[in-house]
Amino acid sequence: MESRLLCEYCFKFYLNASHSIIINGKQGEVHPHTWEIMLDIVVERKEFMEFNEYEKVARDFFAKYQEQVLNDVEPFDTVVPTLENIVDYFGGELRNCMRQVGGSLVRIEGSETPTRSYVVSYGDKEDYINDVREYSKSSLTRVIDDMLDQMLEEKDC
Repeated sequence: MESRLLCEYCFKFYLNASHSIIINGKQGEVHPHTWEIMLDIVVERKEFMEFNEYEKVARDFFAKYQEQVLNDVEPFDTVVPTLENIVDYFGGELRNCMRQVGGSLVRIEGSETPTRSYVVSYGDKEDYINDVREYSKSSLTRVIDDMLDQMLEEKDC
């Protein structure tokens, strides 16, 4: 097995919701979308990874927006729910959610059509860099401990 210290997972979610936006000062009609939202999450590599924990956190987060008119749900009752505003808000909130379960959101991509996406990357943010350092330190300590244990076992033989 390869000895990478970190793993990156990509999750894809579909959010069925409606919205209306303001164009040229006029409120448009409420219309539905199936938004595709992709999350790239970095975690410390472990012997066995229960990545469904990260998936559940995101699924639970999106549940409150599923089948809703976004204009009626916070914060989009005061912020125009454009694709950019939706992805920016979701990214900020999901970064906090993922950190609580030991992951770090690196990138979020949202699409309202198959040909158009909006992407936010957090790879250059200080808190992301600090998370990666901590994951690396923790993983490296575990690798060194495993190597020392293995050396001691061989010596006992």
